[in-house]
Amino acid sequence: MAESKSNPSLGLSLPVRGRGAVDNPTGRFEKIQTALDPETYEELRQAGHADPDAQIPTQAFHDTSRSIIATNDSPDIGMEATLNPYRGCEHGCIYCYARPTHEYLGLSAGLDFESKIFVKPDAPRLLEEKLRSHAWTPKVVTMSGVTDCYQPLERTLKITRACLQVLLDFRNPAVIITKNYLVTRDTDILKSMADRDLIGVNLSITTLDKDLCRAMEPRASPPQRRLAAIEALAKAGVPVRVMLGPVLPGLTEHEIPAILKSAADAGAQGAGYTMLRLPHGVKDLFQTWLAENYPDRAQKVLNRVREVRSGKLNDSRFGSRMRGEGIYAEQIGKMFALYRKRYGLDRPFKPLSVVGFRREARGSQFGLFDEL
Repeated sequence: MAESKSNPSLGLSLPVRGRGAVDNPTGRFEKIQTALDPETYEELRQAGHADPDAQIPTQAFHDTSRSIIATNDSPDIGMEATLNPYRGCEHGCIYCYARPTHEYLGLSAGLDFESKIFVKPDAPRLLEEKLRSHAWTPKVVTMSGVTDCYQPLERTLKITRACLQVLLDFRNPAVIITKNYLVTRDTDILKSMADRDLIGVNLSITTLDKDLCRAMEPRASPPQRRLAAIEALAKAGVPVRVMLGPVLPGLTEHEIPAILKSAADAGAQGAGYTMLRLPHGVKDLFQTWLAENYPDRAQKVLNRVREVRSGKLNDSRFGSRMRGEGIYAEQIGKMFALYRKRYGLDRPFKPLSVVGFRREARGSQFGLFDEL
């Protein structure tokens, strides 16, 4: 892997331009941990080997996975089958619950997760093989069940677009979750799927505050672009709703009414939300980020998180992890329900259909991704 000149790779908690995490801690499965003391770092900086303003370039690695659809039976997640064209996510959302997955690769949940992206160029072919198999029972496939299928690399690689074309060819329904306006690039395919009740799109909006968004989700589309994506998809007849994913207690819950109104005005048909989750090393990354970006309210936010997580920063129990519990969590839930109904966002998606599924798709062929 290429050496980075950025100070966080040296084990220091300092801001990195264009990235969400301010640290790159050793993964929890690694036996050896390294760190650099501030005095040594200062010596390197003065010698020109460490630049506090240096950016960390994104690196793409070929993921050689032999299967592309994962199944899930968690009782509190409505995703039976998921498809993720990318491992890691360049959006860099500091709160992302998927960050610890990079630790299984011997990498960090911090800066590695958002700068070392594993891409699956074989995904369209693997998906076609799966749908063609008689072992496949037609069902809704969720895209971005873990990391965003419309992160920046998708602009050039177009793996998600190719997968959507396969799903359309086989008439297999799908749901998309994304934070990126890039989803509108594929309006042609999405509209064809919508005409056959095969698609639902969820735009995730956590805040309308551009500065907070830039710090918290540095490479995702800004709030107004996400609202513009809702509007563009709705005008094209593509079912779209807004997801407040996640609500950050003490930081963003006051924005719930404004987000819901803005989404409704843009044409969203429905709305949902999840509560902030901080599994494993994410809670440490989040605390460091809070102290760096919002030191005046860091303790308030952490105390609010503990209020909805039984006194802890994370509670992974089924039934509790998605919405939290306690009086404060109930207040958030009631406020969300009130304004969702007020703005007409309490309508569910029209059920997606598997009636038209066909085992033999017409014209599917993939030789587009032989190399990155």
